[in-house]
Amino acid sequence: MLGEEGAAVAETAPAPGEPMDLMTALQIVLRKSLAHSGLLRGLHEGAKAIEKHAAVLCVLAEDCNQPDYVKLVKNLCSEHNVSLINVPSAKTLGEWAGLCKIDSEGKARKVVGCSCVVVKDFGEETEARHVVLEYVKSH
Repeated sequence: MLGEEGAAVAETAPAPGEPMDLMTALQIVLRKSLAHSGLLRGLHEGAKAIEKHAAVLCVLAEDCNQPDYVKLVKNLCSEHNVSLINVPSAKTLGEWAGLCKIDSEGKARKVVGCSCVVVKDFGEETEARHVVLEYVKSH
């Protein structure tokens, strides 16, 4: 099963030498962070990590239907100088954060939406990490 997950990540990565877009890079960063136990999912875990200054990066879904939730996460990030990246869908973010089952074909099934993900440890040095950090510095 590990081989299937690795193959799924390898399929989304561009060929060496090609520029990587932000969403692909973010997906790889979240997978690596999850593998190294550096990924926190949900408002409660994320808010605790941000307040303890353990957070490096916060990812927020744009389609979150609770304005208080979005306001809290944005204010915590600005107050504690944590970089914030928005993604379009909570289901996509949930899949990237590992909140799904992987079937025999390597496709995600039973995906649970996740509105907020916090990275406290990137894990490995990758090109994707550099793409995400460059985006954060420029915004």
